Amino acid sequence: MRQLSELDASFLYLESETAPMHIGGIYLFDASDRDTPLAFSTFVAYLRSRLHVVPLFRQRLKEIPFRLGRPYWIDDSDFSIERHLAYVNLGENGDQSNLMKLASRILEQPLKRDRPLWHITFVDGFRASEDADSQTGFALIIKLHHAAIDAFSGEEIIAKLLEYGPEPRRIDPPRSWAPAPAPSDERVMLQAGANLVRKPLQITSVAFSAAEATARGVIQKQLRKLPLPFPFFSAPHSPFNRQITANRQIVAGSVDLSRLKAIKATLGNVTLNDVVLGLCAETLRRYMLAQGMETDRSLVAMTPISVRSSSLRKATGNQMSAMLLDLATQEACPARRIRRIHWNAVESEPYREAIAADRLTELLPSTMLALSARLYSELQIAQRYQPVFNLPITNVPGPQVPLYLQGARLISQFNTGPLFDSMGLVIVAVSYQGKLTVNFTLCPDVVADGESLATLLADSLDAIEAAAAGLTEEAADTDFDPEVHPTLMDDALTLVEGALRKTVARFRS
Repeated sequence: MRQLSELDASFLYLESETAPMHIGGIYLFDASDRDTPLAFSTFVAYLRSRLHVVPLFRQRLKEIPFRLGRPYWIDDSDFSIERHLAYVNLGENGDQSNLMKLASRILEQPLKRDRPLWHITFVDGFRASEDADSQTGFALIIKLHHAAIDAFSGEEIIAKLLEYGPEPRRIDPPRSWAPAPAPSDERVMLQAGANLVRKPLQITSVAFSAAEATARGVIQKQLRKLPLPFPFFSAPHSPFNRQITANRQIVAGSVDLSRLKAIKATLGNVTLNDVVLGLCAETLRRYMLAQGMETDRSLVAMTPISVRSSSLRKATGNQMSAMLLDLATQEACPARRIRRIHWNAVESEPYREAIAADRLTELLPSTMLALSARLYSELQIAQRYQPVFNLPITNVPGPQVPLYLQGARLISQFNTGPLFDSMGLVIVAVSYQGKLTVNFTLCPDVVADGESLATLLADSLDAIEAAAAGLTEEAADTDFDPEVHPTLMDDALTLVEGALRKTVARFRS
């Protein structure tokens, strides 16, 4: 048995009929170099032979009665690969537009909890080129639950399943696999009771870790840099922060990475990630202007970041946290906006010596997190008050070499993220083979005219290039006024620091 972390379990409890918590991927393959089109039966045989490289494909959830603890991953003794696969033939409708509509319908449906949390739809008849007679391509529509992976580990899983050369890998018989015996309900209940007994010890451990960091003056040093506390509900109202429905739409646009790298070189002291965020920000600003929305206040994005915690001395030096980042959409010049985004990100540098993200989640049970999110939605806090942030933006670096599946080349991919209640738009940017694809997952009942985002993305890149070329050295060197943009971890540390001090004082007394 392997128990889910608090963060992983929260994605289970956050799930609802209108907000399935899975990560999606649409992978387009060109099989024209094969002697024959790739048959669905061949794909199934290939996937069977590769199941051993992804253990979670044969693991299901084991819930604890009355939710006395987080669920466990256990081997599925009734595993059948057929329960996770579907076949669709597009026939004469095999263009990309119809494929994306099909993917939107498939990704609207939550994964079933009585089996491992993944599903793949094999789409035959996809036209990999504009040639109307060419139907040598196929596509895979993949769903993986967020409780099992994040966007970064999802890319690693796909890379394990695919091949790095055009020569098809020999399909060997599947490796023998015997599921571990499922734990009895009595054992699960005993384990839950033991965890409840250990919980105070875990909280004490976290408290002492925080106290150690505080003693070194790290938190005080960071807090002195912040002249004012960051208002938690500080993001402006936007057209994206309204109650969502179950409907989904996938819009995507691709740009050459070389153009983004050229902008980075022109602007100087910025990162490629800053340029990507600036491209997203310009697209969102143009969309809001087209919709007649005000842009006098900047949108706030939630972006994942890597947090190193040397105080914990963990073998894995990187932990994931989240940063609330001001996108500077009130800035009219898109080139200066990228510099401001970089400034904001530097000012938001997380506490490197404080508690790691996974330890912080131990202080907040996943059930409480889910309840808070549900109340946030049901009480319509995002509509009545200012939201915490306007949308998530994730930038995932992908392979820059071509990938293959049994001799069929992966020509492009589109990735989706889950929508939350009162969060009708998610952006996932993924790079592959010299191109960056910016994927907009949206609820069309919240984000009107969403298909315009692809055109706005292309226009935004042109505008950024022109602005960067015309940015004078004097304007480029202008310093920005310091502003406060802490991470979600910063906010949490500020809130719990006093409580931790009291806890440590009680143990000392």
